[in-house]
Amino acid sequence: MPDRTHEFGLFGAQGERGSEAAARVLDSLAGGISSPVSSGRGLSARLRYLTRSKAGYEAMKQAGISVTSRTMKRWLAGTQRPNNANLEKIDRAYWSFRRQNVAKYLLKRLNSRGGTRVEIHPLDQSRVLVPRQRVLEYRKLNIRHWDAIINAWAKGDSRMLDDAWIDQMVELGSQWGKYEYVTSVGFSA
Repeated sequence: MPDRTHEFGLFGAQGERGSEAAARVLDSLAGGISSPVSSGRGLSARLRYLTRSKAGYEAMKQAGISVTSRTMKRWLAGTQRPNNANLEKIDRAYWSFRRQNVAKYLLKRLNSRGGTRVEIHPLDQSRVLVPRQRVLEYRKLNIRHWDAIINAWAKGDSRMLDDAWIDQMVELGSQWGKYEYVTSVGFSA
């Protein structure tokens, strides 16, 4: 018998891990550069953000960007364009650094006034045969302590984020496992 939480797609249900959906919401709350890194404007903005401090250079190093200062100057001036592999690394470094920079602010914002209400939208079962469908209601949960979730999100550690998210979902009671995979989650502060 298949594990229903990890192989729900076998029967046609559609969704994703709740922690992944939460990470996307946190990314949108973090704001940031909306232009894609592949555009000249997006690349330039990311490079300026990353090259303003030693911590930004460290984020680039952590992402695997190892170019000479001469190449970096050409990238900043727009006279040379990074290859696709470096574009991906620049984008990864930017988001990693952005998350670190806004994590403290988001933590304060989400923990204020007793926490933040989260809306949990269950798996989409529209393609599941009726005998195999489960009853899954839309749920709301007030998360009072975001520390572990924000810490994992800022580090970019998806496993730690998933563990922290599940620790909060347990507050839903005995049905928390039904909400490990979701269509979406929503919250704002």
